[in-house]
This record gives sequence, C-alpha cells and structure tokens, in this order.
Amino acid sequence: MEIKPMIESIVRELVQAMQAEQAKKPKVLYLFCDSTAHEAFTDHFILLKNSGICYDMLFLDGETSSWLGLHKIECAGPGKIIAADEYAPAPLELPLEYDGIVIPEIDVDNAARAAQGLKGTVKAEILFSALVLNKFVLIGDDIPGLKRADRRTLKTLTLPKPYVKLFERYKRELADLGAEFAPQKLLAEAVVRKCGVAQHQPGKEVPARSTSSPEPVSAQAGIADGSTAAAGSTVFEGKLLTAEWVKRQTDTAPDVRKLILGKGTIVSPLAADLLKEKDVAVQYAE
Repeated sequence: MEIKPMIESIVRELVQAMQAEQAKKPKVLYLFCDSTAHEAFTDHFILLKNSGICYDMLFLDGETSSWLGLHKIECAGPGKIIAADEYAPAPLELPLEYDGIVIPEIDVDNAARAAQGLKGTVKAEILFSALVLNKFVLIGDDIPGLKRADRRTLKTLTLPKPYVKLFERYKRELADLGAEFAPQKLLAEAVVRKCGVAQHQPGKEVPARSTSSPEPVSAQAGIADGSTAAAGSTVFEGKLLTAEWVKRQTDTAPDVRKLILGKGTIVSPLAADLLKEKDVAVQYAE
C-alpha cells in the first residue's frame, strides 16, 4: 500500500470518528451584532462547555453579511450571489447544522422582518429558516430594540414610545411563531434547558426533563454501562441517555420507578419526555 493513500485513509477515519463524537453533543449558534458583542457572554460559554453543549458564534458584518469563523456569509437577492465565500453556506442553510439559534439582541427592523416572514438580512433569514425547521430560537428579552451601530450613531439608548409599542408587538408575533424570549443573563441556562442537559446537584432527585437521549443501563437488562441498584431502580453510567435505551429498559423492566445517573450524564429531550411519561424519577449519584 502506497504511503499517500494510507495516510489519506487514516485521516478520513479520524475525521469520521471526530464527526461522530461531535454529533452526539447538542450544538447551538449564537448571533452577535459585531465582533465585540460576544465579550459580555464569556460566562455563558463556560456554562455551555461544562454542560457538554457545543456552540459557534456568527458575527454580523452589516445587515446582509456576516462571518462564521473564516467564512463570509452573505444573503441572497434577485440576480445576486448567495455567498462571497464558495465554502460558506447561505444564511438559510445555517440552522440545518444546529439544534437551536440564540440571538442575544434583536432590533425592531429584524424583528419586523422575521415576524412578517420576510428575508433580506442575515438575522431575518436565519430566524425564518430555524422556525420553519422547528429548531428552538432563543432571543434576549431585556433589549432596547435599537442596533448597537444605531445607538452609537444616534447617541441614544432607547426607542421612543410609539416604536417601543411596535417592537413589543413584533416580539409577541415572533413568540406566536415559536421563538422564545429570556433575559440576556439567563440565555445560557435556557439553552441548557432546551438541550435537555441536566443541571441538578448530585444526589438530588428531580423529575425527568431533558432533551438528548442518553442510553441508561439496568441490572435486569445486563447492559455493560449499567450496574445493579435497589429494587425498582436502575443505574445508568454512560455519558448520553437516549430515548431508545429508556424504551428498551422500561419494556423489559416495567416496574422501574427510579433511574440513577452518573455525574455529567446528558439526558436527551426525547429521553426526558419518555421518562416523565413512564413516571420514572431521575437521581444523580455522587
């Protein structure tokens, strides 16, 4: 076997393994007004990382262009190119790669476009695509409705009352379309909740409520990552609990009423819903 094909084969296997590992984790996209707006959200990213949630940041470079890493993304238009960078996706394609979209700050212009189903800006197109695909969308609630650039130019921090009423109406319409609003400081916690990652203290029993589907293990089922527990309970020591495992477990042991998880275990949303439906409580072991 020649050296070059062998190296290529090894690299492909490594990339596939990395992609498979990455696919197990929830992933969200943060939209920021400019390249400095993310600095106030450092604590958010620490919480997401500690919760096993991946994130990317997109920085707006104007209304119709933005940067995702080194790729410049541009909006489409009649007779115009979709992307200045041949490797960059169009804004409409971006939500396909993420579980949810986080917009810490939205302005009255983009709120109006999104509420009316209009496009033409990066934020409006991403919002439209995410809501159509039923991805969760989290938007900062305690926001002035003025773009950062507009605040700097106009030397004002708030909208006049008529515009405030208009902005609030657009926010209500966005909520009717499926978007959710939360205080900016609590957006990271909202992401964790939407992704179904448990944030409870070890040993504290809580109702099952999660978004990823980790795969538990039970003594009766004899699964490798589970261990024996008291009657009516099951221990899962894996990293990701899936709905498939929960269904398999409850089918084979319908008398299970408690599931004990190891520290750091991620529970998928479907698994959490199924646990709640089966009336199985979740407890985190120390």
